Formats: sequence, C-alpha cells, structure tokens
Amino acid sequence: MGRVLKMRLIAVGDNVVDYYDDRQEMFPGGNALNVAVFWKRYGVEEVSYIGIIGNDEEGEHIINSLQVEDIDVSQVRRAFGPSGEAVVTLDEHGDRIFVGSNKGGIQKHLKLNFTKEDLESIGTYSLLHTSVFSHIEKELPILKKYVNISFDFSTIHDDDYLQLVCPHVKFAIFSGGDLSASECEALIKKVHAEGTPNVIVTRGSEGSLFSDGKQVFTQGIVETEVVDTLGAGDTFVAVFLKEYIVNGNAQEAMEKGAAAAAETCQRFGAFGHGKKRARKIVLC
Repeated sequence: MGRVLKMRLIAVGDNVVDYYDDRQEMFPGGNALNVAVFWKRYGVEEVSYIGIIGNDEEGEHIINSLQVEDIDVSQVRRAFGPSGEAVVTLDEHGDRIFVGSNKGGIQKHLKLNFTKEDLESIGTYSLLHTSVFSHIEKELPILKKYVNISFDFSTIHDDDYLQLVCPHVKFAIFSGGDLSASECEALIKKVHAEGTPNVIVTRGSEGSLFSDGKQVFTQGIVETEVVDTLGAGDTFVAVFLKEYIVNGNAQEAMEKGAAAAAETCQRFGAFGHGKKRARKIVLC
C-alpha cells in the first residue's frame, strides 16, 4: 500500500469493537486504534498503541488483531471489565449509523496514567495521535513536552474545549460533515487563534480541508463502490499525517489520504478482522 518509512508513530487512547447487528459480527475499531493500524498498513515502519482494553472476548480480539497488523502493544493496559463496544448499522448508501454503545466499557471508569518510563518512550516517536474519546486532555501539557500531538475532536468544538486542548496540539482534526463551508472556515480560524498551527476538517462526501495557517487546501473524495464508510475518515487522517510529516506537501498528502479512504469504504469494518459473535445487551 505504501513504501516503508523509517519513522516511529504512536497512537494513544480509545478502542472499541464495532458490532454489526445484522451480521452478528464484531470488528476492532476506535479512532486512536484505527489510526495506528492505517499508519502501519500505509508504510510506517514502527507503530505502537497504548490504551485500556477489557479482559473479555472483545478485548482478546482487539489485541489479536493488532498483533496480526504488527502493531506494538507492549504498553497496552488490560483491565478487569468490558471492552468498549458500539452497535453499528448501515443505511442504503453504506453510511454507518451508531445505534448503541457501552460508552467505552471499562475505559470510562479508568484513565491512562503515564510513568516516567512511558514518557521517555513516547519521546522517541515523531508524533502521538489521540482523540476526544481518549479522555487524556489533562495529560496533554505534559505529553507535548515529549512529542508532537495530533488530536481528533470529532464533532466537539465548543469554545471551552478548544481553549483546553488547542494550545497543546500540533494537528487538530474535526468531523465537519454537518458544517457549511463558512462554518468550517470560521472553525479553522478559531482553532488557529487558540494556538494550533495545523487544522484538518473532514466533510464526508464533500471531501476535506487542511489549513497550515497560511493557506487552506481542499480535496474531494475519490469515487468508489461503497460497502461501509466506517473508518474512512480515520484512514484519511492517518495517511495524510504520515505523508505530510514525511514530505510536507499538503495537497499530495490529501490526495493520498482520499484514495486510501476510498479503499476503506470497500470493506466492512474499519480495517477488517471481523469475528462472529452473538449479540449482547449494550447500553445506549
């Protein structure tokens, strides 16, 4: 999928299994975890993942899938309790719809703590990626002393949250499918003003935007046969970040990200590894 690059990237935070009710099948996922896998698939030589995973069948499947993908999971925390789970369905266009969740499972009761050894290890990477679902906002001021950070805000962009996170991250990523072009422009300006030098906005079928504070670049989607859109945005972000860090060419990085996202839409689950399982009760 891409040439191997001698760089080291680390993703920290959220993970789930996405359970497809109609297929009775679960797939590993979650923003931080997906980005780690797509980094590896698209040419990054060394990729690590740190997160909290339950001690259940779902957790075993997540770990096993990461190991198959050659992701370093040596710093993953295993906890007594359920892994995160989201119940997913698809509409007639293949767009994923979340219909239930256990709100992160055991992850919602615990938080990631970083030892001195963890921080020293993290400092050997080129970039750390995390998200709003990882709940490590209070750790960002410490982490940024060791590594550059990319942060996926999903759809969260209220003023207080931007002020909390933006000063500490190098890349801010937003899901802007419900925003107009002018609203995206206003959001980008606000994020820059809060201290983040680079802003990415994914807009679903409208493509994506990237701003380095000097210029706003645009990219349309790559047409493809859509089976399932789950993970397409994470794919775009992962490939864009990798390419931009290596080459510094924003437009080329966006083009490669869009092509990779189209490929993700051609299969079920964010990156495959489906496993049959009977439905469990999941709280909404």
